Amino acid sequence: MCGRYALGIRAAFVRHQLQEHDMPVDEAPEDDEVRQTYNFAPGNYGLVYRADVPDYGAGQRNNDAADASEEDTLPEDVDPPSSMGNGKDTKYKLQAMKWGLVPFWTKRNPDYGSLMKTINARDDSLIENRGMWNTMKQRKRCIVIAQGFYEWLKKNDGKEKIPHYTKRKDGQLMCIAGLWDCAKYEGSDDKLYTYTIITTDSNQQLKFLHDRMPVILDNDSGQIGTWLDPNRSEWSKELQSLLKPFTGELECYPVSKDVGKVGNNSPAFIIPVASLENKNNIANFFLNAKAPSKRKEDTKAAADGEAKSREGKGQLGVDVCDIRDTMDVPETEHNAPMPTSNREDRKEALKRKFDNEYDGDNEPASKVSKKEASISSSTSSPKSRGHISRKTRSATTNKTALKASPAKASDGSQRITNFFNK
Repeated sequence: MCGRYALGIRAAFVRHQLQEHDMPVDEAPEDDEVRQTYNFAPGNYGLVYRADVPDYGAGQRNNDAADASEEDTLPEDVDPPSSMGNGKDTKYKLQAMKWGLVPFWTKRNPDYGSLMKTINARDDSLIENRGMWNTMKQRKRCIVIAQGFYEWLKKNDGKEKIPHYTKRKDGQLMCIAGLWDCAKYEGSDDKLYTYTIITTDSNQQLKFLHDRMPVILDNDSGQIGTWLDPNRSEWSKELQSLLKPFTGELECYPVSKDVGKVGNNSPAFIIPVASLENKNNIANFFLNAKAPSKRKEDTKAAADGEAKSREGKGQLGVDVCDIRDTMDVPETEHNAPMPTSNREDRKEALKRKFDNEYDGDNEPASKVSKKEASISSSTSSPKSRGHISRKTRSATTNKTALKASPAKASDGSQRITNFFNK
């Protein structure tokens, strides 16, 4: 957890909100670079807030073998690390990154299953200075921006799952602790920026829902400044102490089950099922009949928001840019239905399988025999090159129909099947 959250607002609006809470934003992406959806799933490009440091992260450059695989050059608009993090000299940026962390040492595009395993990082896995998160937690810390997150409550021994939406009660943006990284595959000059969300134990309010929750940092405290400080390039007890259950007030309530499919998108997903603003609530049908004018006023804002959210999207609130199916994955620590791989991911998986099974021009004997058998069978008969003849099937049974017995002369009646046989 978490495996799904809401980000149905523009990057420009997020920038404004952060600056209102004394979080400077010196650089931000265009609105169309970030997936704007109330149903944000792994694999999409979300908004990440971080210190403007080089791709190898904060602090001085190490000369070990791991860092040697990254670029030695700094971006033109970034000062050397020694001048960063000194009060006003520190710059911060909003950046579009892909959800599902790919470590910098990765040489080629990982398979889809591996990518889904790095959407979350447990807080207890960061205590010791080892493991895959070691470099990121010291040098590449970030804040993941969200309006709120979803979790599914299991009922009836897991046979039924009810989605719940959790947000800050004060309406502020949810600033979730995360880690980021930058990878560049072999044979490519393109950089891939990715991130993961850090999770911790649930607080008392959410224990009924799940035993894990994302680490939420308080916007109006010094937590975010400490977490993002580029001068802190070594892991410490102070940084680890920030990874704890949220102590502020949250709102959590059931929402529409339509949020389960990643392609669905609607502002109604963050509205309580029992709310007067929810059009799918059957009780609102009768309230609307009694007080149509009041109902119209109460839902005008929600209707306007829904109309805006559907601009550039398919009908019925379906996001045509994300048509992945979903499936339940029992071994994950969250209950969210996970998106399946898209067509490009499946092509890559098939390509790898082909490369593993075929070595140059040499094919396995089993493959060759099947191939030759197929060729010989297709060329042995002229009928095989034309259409394939099939036996006709009865419209009333899957087996061969029994022949009808002749009608009895004394009866004067016939079986019903004789009528169709004429």
